Amino acid sequence: MSLALDFLVDLLDLESIEVNIFRGKHPEGHRQRTFGGQVAAQALMAAGRTVDQGRVHSLHSYFLRPGDSSAPTLYEVDRIRDGRSFTTRRVVAIQHGRAIYNMQASFHRDEVSLEHQVPMPQVPSPESILPVLQRMHSEFGYVEEWNQMPHPIEQRYIGELPWDPEHSLEPRQQLWIRADGTLADDPLLHACIVTYASDMNLYDAILAPHRVRWDDGSFMGASLDHCMWFHHDLRADEWMLYDMDSPIAHAGRGLARGFLFSRDGELKVSIVQEGLTRLLTPVEP
Repeated sequence: MSLALDFLVDLLDLESIEVNIFRGKHPEGHRQRTFGGQVAAQALMAAGRTVDQGRVHSLHSYFLRPGDSSAPTLYEVDRIRDGRSFTTRRVVAIQHGRAIYNMQASFHRDEVSLEHQVPMPQVPSPESILPVLQRMHSEFGYVEEWNQMPHPIEQRYIGELPWDPEHSLEPRQQLWIRADGTLADDPLLHACIVTYASDMNLYDAILAPHRVRWDDGSFMGASLDHCMWFHHDLRADEWMLYDMDSPIAHAGRGLARGFLFSRDGELKVSIVQEGLTRLLTPVEP
């Protein structure tokens, strides 16, 4: 396990400070606000630690306020329902006395079911694609500071890198992702790691059709909500294809969809996110 992944696993090991109340740490650094995927992953961990049976099959959540990366986060779990097949939890993340994030998660015992799924797109294997650092050195001759930092999730982009100034304007992005190391056999941990990773690239599909960047000062972007459906058992430390697109951006909001496939083509997770796309200065069409 890489040091970055080990640190993420430690972040997900929440402190239980009272019945149904947990405290989550933050990594040290200079981020202006807490990474949304971290808050979502910690909230799911808090919910899962109060569930006795079944695995998470869906979560629906809203980002309410920017998180303070210099302060811990409290997670209050409401045990809404414990049924024979389904268990429901509501989690509120709190900082400085105010809610910053709200999640409702549902857990289910798998049943015999109708079966079908869409096929996985045909893409190159992850082994045939250079890691991000090597590609940036090769294509740009430099590596941005953010990408020089160690990350818990290994990523290999299919096609153009999103930072390429000459990238195509198709509202789509594909990459292979996996945790950078071997994880323990804990289904909840794997689901939380995937939740963390799912927020790393999805918003970029909204930006893909436009000549804007996070750091160019032309717009304000932020995740507004995040929804996930877990279809099959999964391992976050095995390669998964993250296939994303953005069907629309309008009225200051953009929608992105993502699908995570295992290497053998099994659809593991579906994700939908809406993001704020507030223009601050005019941009070229």
